[in-house]
Amino acid sequence: MSHWQKNQVRTIHGTGQNPGAGGWPTVRHFNKATGYGGEAYKQKTSQAMCDELGPKNDYMQQYVEEAGGTSLCNANKPETGCSDKQKEFIAKWSAKPKDDLQKQVDRLMGMVDKDGASMKPEALTWAKQRLAIVKQLHKKDEL
Repeated sequence: MSHWQKNQVRTIHGTGQNPGAGGWPTVRHFNKATGYGGEAYKQKTSQAMCDELGPKNDYMQQYVEEAGGTSLCNANKPETGCSDKQKEFIAKWSAKPKDDLQKQVDRLMGMVDKDGASMKPEALTWAKQRLAIVKQLHKKDEL
């Protein structure tokens, strides 16, 4: 057995790590949903991992946003970092009263917290992005 094999992390808190599975680099994320064991990146294309997540594609940013439940979209500056879909959502919701924004925050939080596990990944990501935008708009309204 080589030094590398002997010192390789195989499990973390009972979750198999499978380093190198799916190609190199091995990419994992750790958050409340995954627990201490984390979860491996699920490839979206047939490209090599280093190409799929490389600078010629947007998959790394998408992965960070999906795994982190966040977005680079800033409701105050939608021209940078926001998709067209997000820009349309901001335009629709930016003029809404504070009460409507709070209702939307509550509704989206319910969707993400309660229904998140049963939602398709794309739908869950869009719900999280909308939630982040509405929270920004609600916070802006308080200022």
